[in-house]
Amino acid sequence: MESVTRILVVDDHTLVRSGICRMLEDDVRLSVVATAASGEEALRLTRQEKVDVVLMDVRMPGMDGIEATRRLIAQNPEVKVIALSACTDDSYTSRIMQAGACGYVTKEQGIEEIVRAVLTVKKGQIYLTPELAQLIALNQIGGAEANPFHSLSEREMQVGLAVVSEEKVHAIADRLHLSNKTVNAYRYRIFEKLGVDCDVGLALLAVRHGLIEP
Repeated sequence: MESVTRILVVDDHTLVRSGICRMLEDDVRLSVVATAASGEEALRLTRQEKVDVVLMDVRMPGMDGIEATRRLIAQNPEVKVIALSACTDDSYTSRIMQAGACGYVTKEQGIEEIVRAVLTVKKGQIYLTPELAQLIALNQIGGAEANPFHSLSEREMQVGLAVVSEEKVHAIADRLHLSNKTVNAYRYRIFEKLGVDCDVGLALLAVRHGLIEP
């Protein structure tokens, strides 16, 4: 008999967490062993609980899903991570897959798609929804509009997303262990790379490419 897959659900929205858990528990092949509201909490729980698969929200305050995935995989390489996000832009997809995730599912998908993803990565396979796989393929062959955010480094992406989330410079500096001066230097480097001249322009560009919701 196939063993039950133990799942950790990570999302900063309580209703999203509880909704996902309730639907997953209807499947006898799955068991939600814990939930977390942040990347930091996810790391702590995976040290305490036996977990097979983590459903990881990509965008969260504090440590985001990309950094949490990187640290979680380094801490426990046996754990499989599936990114769960409202974002359909392949910038997030490629970054979290590079961080060690095995799959990416958008929140618009039904519970059947999430279950399929969980069972697929548990077997050691990669899972992407058909829409995301097509988007990545189109971008690779030049069939979609080039995404300027692809030119940013991982640290620049972290700072840029914090800026468009209206996080204050000193808060970004404290969280990323940087000086205020360094954070501002990253901001202006991001502006230059993306061809914008202020935080508002950066936010509008992020909305346009699906990195944040309007």
